[in-house]
Amino acid sequence: MTSINAKLREAKGGAYRANQDGTSIPAVLYGSDVENISLEVNKKELERVYKDVGGTLIDLVVDEKKYSVLIHDTQVNPLSQELIHVDFYQPNLKEKVESEVPLELVGEAPALKLGGTLITNMQEILVSALPKDLPSKITIDVSSLITFEDAITIKDIKVPTGVTIEVDNLEEIVVQVVEPEDVEEELVKPIEDVNKEPEKAGEKKEEEVPAEEEK
Repeated sequence: MTSINAKLREAKGGAYRANQDGTSIPAVLYGSDVENISLEVNKKELERVYKDVGGTLIDLVVDEKKYSVLIHDTQVNPLSQELIHVDFYQPNLKEKVESEVPLELVGEAPALKLGGTLITNMQEILVSALPKDLPSKITIDVSSLITFEDAITIKDIKVPTGVTIEVDNLEEIVVQVVEPEDVEEELVKPIEDVNKEPEKAGEKKEEEVPAEEEK
């Protein structure tokens, strides 16, 4: 199992940020049979681990004590997209948990050779499983997309044993190849007269006033 080291964090809030050198980020450990513990972890190590394992179970080592945890929640800098905070959650290993798992497309869709465009409607999917059974990713083979009428839905996704997809609409399309738009049809449409000033909403045309009848 992948492991990551952390150390206790005494300074909090502004005091912690003032002492930061950019190599570590704040973290919190909580969950089953453990009180909230303020930690700090090496930022590069965390980014590497998070990229490799996602929401699967890892070993968190704090002062030589080992915790089986999930990377439960993360915060990122909206500009740089770098991790700035992480929550480690220690689950009950005998109870199922829910987690968002990334979807990874594999294979080649034959429909692409017809000039279509591959459209992916979701990047991850909610599943439930025992912590030890949570996958780091779920692969989807797109080689079954032969025509523009073909599509892969949620019910078509194959998950490992012990994993359940927690989505109500199993008919929702996950990935498909879409036919290119008919550009020529758009080009032959008549061009509207752009010089004609449109009537503004709520604006009344000036009515012609009839000439007074001669008495």
